[in-house]
Amino acid sequence: MSAVPEVLFVCVHNAGRSQMAAALLHHHAQGRVLVRSAGSAPAESVNPAVVEVMAELGLDLSGECPKLLSTEAVRAADVVITMGCGDACPVFPGKRYLDWQLEDPAGKPVEQVRPIREEIDRRVRALLAELA
Repeated sequence: MSAVPEVLFVCVHNAGRSQMAAALLHHHAQGRVLVRSAGSAPAESVNPAVVEVMAELGLDLSGECPKLLSTEAVRAADVVITMGCGDACPVFPGKRYLDWQLEDPAGKPVEQVRPIREEIDRRVRALLAELA
């Protein structure tokens, strides 16, 4: 693993789960971890309910844009965390892969996105404890 570990969060649209995970890890790690997120089929924008629940924590995702998953991003990462993207993520030897089974916030109201955010936050904090 690199001196500063790099984590890549991947979901299909990079508009919900992976965006929340990346923002939370970036916030908690305070520079101790490089964080990226991407999607196998990126949406046009981040889910508005996700933007709202993250703003409740003081994390601004309003300027974020979903990004297309690239082989280079996977190659650069020490840890790749998938969230429902199936086999779309390339696999490289020597990488640590985790699959977080999480409910997709797409189409859900803020009240139903908050518990997803809280579960992601719990997992991100546990991951950070392992990495840092």
